[in-house]
Amino acid sequence: MDKLIITGGPRLDGEIRISGAKNAALPILSATLLADGPVTVGNLPHLHDITTMIELFGRMGIEPVIDEKLSVEIDPRTIKTLVAPYELVKTMRASILVLGPMVARFGEAEVALPGGCAIGSRPVDLHIRGLEAMGAKIEVEGGYIKAKAPEGGLRGAHFFFDTVSVTGTENIMMAAALAKGRSVLQNAAREPEVVDLANFINAMGGKVQGAGTDTITIDGVERLGSATYRVMPDRIETGTYLVAAAVTGGRVKVKDTDPTILEAVLEKLKEAGADITTGEDWIELDMHGKRPKAVNLRTAPYPAFPTDMQAQFISLNAIGEGTGAVIETIFENRFMHVYEMHRMGAQIQVEGNTAIVTGVDKLKGAPVMATDLRASASLVLSALVAEGDTLIDRIYHIDRGYECIEEKLQMLGAKIRRVPG
Repeated sequence: MDKLIITGGPRLDGEIRISGAKNAALPILSATLLADGPVTVGNLPHLHDITTMIELFGRMGIEPVIDEKLSVEIDPRTIKTLVAPYELVKTMRASILVLGPMVARFGEAEVALPGGCAIGSRPVDLHIRGLEAMGAKIEVEGGYIKAKAPEGGLRGAHFFFDTVSVTGTENIMMAAALAKGRSVLQNAAREPEVVDLANFINAMGGKVQGAGTDTITIDGVERLGSATYRVMPDRIETGTYLVAAAVTGGRVKVKDTDPTILEAVLEKLKEAGADITTGEDWIELDMHGKRPKAVNLRTAPYPAFPTDMQAQFISLNAIGEGTGAVIETIFENRFMHVYEMHRMGAQIQVEGNTAIVTGVDKLKGAPVMATDLRASASLVLSALVAEGDTLIDRIYHIDRGYECIEEKLQMLGAKIRRVPG
């Protein structure tokens, strides 16, 4: 198992390119199953979950064609089996996203209950109830969701999400794209990745309106055709590198990104003392060598502060001036990184869903272990400013969400290297 060794100290300075968003790419790849012709998806990040999804398509009889820029062409007309097996699905929670498209396009699906990060309960019942509202018959047995569309196909439905769910919204929106009649999804997720998926469905000839608001209306069409589409930039990767600049007192310009999709994060960075300038597709953060100020924040569904940036800001607060309270309202088990940061000398008290972080002048390098994707990013950020060496184990979590993290940080002047386990 690979590890990262990071020697803290250098102030980050330079420019890097932001990769495509994994959380947009996975639903968009799933939505290619809706097409009745070849579809090309570009700007895919080179990440394990993406290759797992492409491997899943191969297992189902589809032969994706990948070019050197990691664009992929998918022709779902060659599909041979409508089963997503457990051995591929177990590492990737987003695999549930093939359920809606397969039932809508092919009339049935058998998808193993998914795995992924262990950060609390993320039930699939909303996906199941949404498809049942459209007439699907669903059984869960032997660890598989077995779904069948009614005769004549799925029917449009009104569906209210009693909890805001990004993947739930995406799955039902994809199913509704080919359902007969109109579907209205209320209390829908508003994330930019949901908007990106809606734009992709519309590029194939779909009729989705209202994405980015809490009410999405989908008029089902008879068929969706070929399209070429470029995945949006990764707002969490963008935010992570900006925080990396902030904690080290440095200056970083991130390119090929979109400042409009992480406004809540940029506001908190300004509150921490960062100078931020933006263009159409770039953001530059400059701390002018200053130590950041600790900030208070509360995670909530988009457009509020994202749960996927919470751990990184705990790292910022850990070396910031003053004390900051971080309240996590999305997942109940998302402070596991705190106990690893204690090993580096961080002063963090967890009370229920709140972490009270008192900044210290210096963290100290230590052996630590990644517990989930964003928690592992917080350990990398803490290591960048810790005295001495930090050894981060179980970095396969990091590789699930950050493309070439050590190369990008090296380009900014960090002392970081990967060592084989």
